[in-house]
Amino acid sequence: MHHEIQSLVREQQSKGHDDSLFVYDCINAEKKTSGNKGQDGKPTDKGSDDILAFAFSPSGDYFALTDDSKRLILFHTKPSWECVSVRSVTRRCTSLIITAAEDKILVADKSGDVYSYSITEPQADGKLELGHLSLVLDVALSPDDRYILTADRDEKIRVSLAKAPHNIVSYCLGHKEFVSKILVIPNYPDLLLSASGDSTLRLWEYKSGEEVYCCHLSSICGPETTKTDQKYPVSRITYCCQGGYIAILCDCIPTVYIFQLDAIAQKLVYRQQICLKHKGWDIAFEVTGDLWILQEDNEAPLQLYRPCDGQWKAVTDDEGLQKMSKYLQDNWTVFEGFVGIESHYSSLYKASFDNMAAYLQRKEERLQQQKKKREDLQRGSNGQTKKMKTEESSL
Repeated sequence: MHHEIQSLVREQQSKGHDDSLFVYDCINAEKKTSGNKGQDGKPTDKGSDDILAFAFSPSGDYFALTDDSKRLILFHTKPSWECVSVRSVTRRCTSLIITAAEDKILVADKSGDVYSYSITEPQADGKLELGHLSLVLDVALSPDDRYILTADRDEKIRVSLAKAPHNIVSYCLGHKEFVSKILVIPNYPDLLLSASGDSTLRLWEYKSGEEVYCCHLSSICGPETTKTDQKYPVSRITYCCQGGYIAILCDCIPTVYIFQLDAIAQKLVYRQQICLKHKGWDIAFEVTGDLWILQEDNEAPLQLYRPCDGQWKAVTDDEGLQKMSKYLQDNWTVFEGFVGIESHYSSLYKASFDNMAAYLQRKEERLQQQKKKREDLQRGSNGQTKKMKTEESSL
């Protein structure tokens, strides 16, 4: 993700306030020196200012982000945006979330740990809450802040008590590949939605770990492509309480898929797909059901779709859309380094050996190399022994 954040702040509840734009460039953020250090005392793993993870608090009063330089930056958004603190994190982060009480930020990192950072004490150090023996890809909270849910590269979803994270309530097991995204349904807080590199969306009653529904994305998305081995790793999930609509974006696929949650039957009903001319980068629902789409296109970087008779249709005359689109176009150089980047998830898949003959050939080559090394070592040691005996006899 680029190193700037841009936020179009809609003051819908306060009459007399126009839409305003806040811009913050992480390049100008306070530099931290945490991390591995070399002999000269300087960090050896200098990072960029690229943003790795970000989240609003439930009320929208706070916004937090982490970047590649291992900084956690907290903002207060009301009455106007301001940077509250810049803190160091131990490892580069993969996901973060702010509690419903808006007193903590939970940050998951590449080493498999989850730390909490205080909002009420914005300069305080982080506290280790829990850890996985695998890369944690996403972290979620129940709406009452009682449960922490974590998803990792090794197909696991763990449910822990927030007040005692060492107390594991359940595991949601069933995915066959890494779990990329998890979301506790806000208005049905006993249900968890998960997405995985195995191209499935699954619904869980997470407190018991029971899977209640599985949707194979290939059965929905398949007709669009001639690739039989096409994968659908979900990179974004956004949810709208009004109507229970779920929109997903799959990594490197220029389509947004919309589902509706049938909470009584505990299943997902496929409703619509929105085909994009370019790869999608991000999606977000408004509370009204309007769907924003950020795509890899400098001519039309932002699109807005509005629900009409159960279908989402493109809107072009929205003032906020026009304003934000113009800003993105004027600052497109910020995004240029991310145009055309390949999948972020391809390296997370398990290695497979479908071609057994090639695998056996490589194995045989390795065995022969090891055998040759042993023979060379043995010849070398025998030569050394003979040399030593010759020297002894001459004494």
